[in-house]
Amino acid sequence: ARLVESGGGLVQPGGSLTLSCKASGFTFRNFFMSWSRQAPGKEREWVADISDLFSTNYADTVKGRFTISRDNTKNTLYLQMNNLKPEDTGVYVCSSVAPFSYWGQGTPVTVSS
Repeated sequence: ARLVESGGGLVQPGGSLTLSCKASGFTFRNFFMSWSRQAPGKEREWVADISDLFSTNYADTVKGRFTISRDNTKNTLYLQMNNLKPEDTGVYVCSSVAPFSYWGQGTPVTVSS
């Protein structure tokens, strides 16, 4: 199984980015998926998740600004991030939660002017 993130980069405060996570090697549509992030010097933080039935949950720190979605026809997980803040800076990692846990390598996001 493999998860490959893309779409990270440098963005100014207030800007937007969309992250993608391409899955392969497992039946993506059956899996509960998640995004987490790790800022420099900090613990990994859960950001959002989406069930196989498209039910979503968000951390309070991103609620109303981030949207998690999935396209099962493309085996891809997305994270639309709007109104980005400097505290959103970190490496964003996608993972499958259930029935098995797989992790990507992450894509870096830097929010800075």
